[in-house]
Amino acid sequence: MNCIIIDDEPIAHQVLEHYIDQTPGLQHLASFRNAVEAFEYLSNHKVDLLFLDIEMPLVNGLHFLKALITKPKTIFTTAYKQYAFESYELDAVDYLLKPFSYERFIKAVNKAGLSNMPTEELQINYLLIKDGQSLLNLKQQDIIYIEGSKDYVKLYTNEKFYLVYQTLKGILGQLNASHFLQAHRSYIVNKSHVQRIVENNLILSNQSFIPIGPLYKKGFLEAMNY
Repeated sequence: MNCIIIDDEPIAHQVLEHYIDQTPGLQHLASFRNAVEAFEYLSNHKVDLLFLDIEMPLVNGLHFLKALITKPKTIFTTAYKQYAFESYELDAVDYLLKPFSYERFIKAVNKAGLSNMPTEELQINYLLIKDGQSLLNLKQQDIIYIEGSKDYVKLYTNEKFYLVYQTLKGILGQLNASHFLQAHRSYIVNKSHVQRIVENNLILSNQSFIPIGPLYKKGFLEAMNY
């Protein structure tokens, strides 16, 4: 399935190109920073799928799609919730709210007709994060715990920690739910790194002590089979 990216944010291009490259059956043809350039390209090339931002300079993504006579299948990728209804009126395949995980991305492209991927391709083993000026694929199994503080989180591994501009709730949605649990309003832990539970505290594999919040304790202990 041939696809193009239309988005004015460089980081969005990096994320989508990375996801497309690791998805069998998707072929990335081109990327554009505005809809005007993309319009000319679509006039001369067959494209099966658009990854289309909405808030862009020159032409809004919704207006761009309305103007196309032949509309490829379209997945909107945006940071704004308020356009969801209008996007589905345009028969959009899906509506991805940034930041979105590879798992969520796969669900969207499967809706577009790419449904022949083997199950193992859907295993979510990595977390894509921004490290300085580059993107890093961090193995989820290497993350011991995550600490949240307002609009950023710290991801702790045995080697170092990574500071990521993201909310704790947002990062939780990108993790493999079978391996990570929220133990406190400020902490998410990797179940495989929990060594002991002592009263209201966790002792992790790197000897960190993490509190268990009263609102999370019952669900956490049940998930850990305690």
